[in-house]
Amino acid sequence: MPELPDIAVYLEALATRILNHPLEAIRLGSPFLLRTIDPPVAELTGKHIRRLQRLGKRIAIGLDGDLWMVLHLMIAGRLHWRKRGASIGSRNTLLGLDFPHGSIILTEAGSQRRASLYLARGEAAMLAMRRDGVEPLECSLDEFAAALRKENHTLKRSLTDPDLFSGIGNAYSDEILHHARLSPMLLTQKMTDEAIARLYSATRETLLLWVEKLRAESAGDFPEGVTAFREDMAVHGRYGQPCPVCGAKVQRIRYASNETNYCAKCQTGGRLLADRAMSRLLKEDYPRFLED
Repeated sequence: MPELPDIAVYLEALATRILNHPLEAIRLGSPFLLRTIDPPVAELTGKHIRRLQRLGKRIAIGLDGDLWMVLHLMIAGRLHWRKRGASIGSRNTLLGLDFPHGSIILTEAGSQRRASLYLARGEAAMLAMRRDGVEPLECSLDEFAAALRKENHTLKRSLTDPDLFSGIGNAYSDEILHHARLSPMLLTQKMTDEAIARLYSATRETLLLWVEKLRAESAGDFPEGVTAFREDMAVHGRYGQPCPVCGAKVQRIRYASNETNYCAKCQTGGRLLADRAMSRLLKEDYPRFLED
């Protein structure tokens, strides 16, 4: 799922292409994409784009008359900049937004249709879609600590909870925790002030680093390579590969459709975290430490 760094770079690319330009048409390639009935689609056509902002992992597009489009790309949704009127006839193409000089095309890979488009009348209605999480690049250390200690969850769960922190998902939470040298399974209410300060710094440094990396990668072009798996990530998606800091093999915990990647040597003192499937299968034979 595109997270804060990906959305930030999307917004920069959109700003140079559509800000202050008229939206000529909204073409829906799937009836399931649009989740609202008011305002109607026709009311937005012909109006100029006036504002762009991130709403957690959503993209909010403001038009004349305080009308808004809010796009949630979910896991497999991606945006593309194409020639004006580009076809939306393929099965995975869900939306076309046409402008005088080009079109934004929304695609979603796979068979599940999770991406969504909401239309809203007024900024208040748009902001009502926002979750309660603090902005990790804008909040103070005290605000960050208060959000972290609001619930007693594991660090991994807390960082990816949109009601606690805005814009952080599975990929960048792995990178943040590796940078902070903290276990993803550490309970938040057991954290020391020093550990929280370390996590706060790691969160900001990791997100800002990846905004800069993705910005440099697109180099003014529209970002087409948005993915949760990048070769220069430290641990995310790198199970079995060497940690770039210590060289130990990256480990993983699988649960439902997600997985957490971590370095046991850097983050857990060499202790292997229990994988729900394998630890239940192997029971007493499940290795407890990296050297096992």
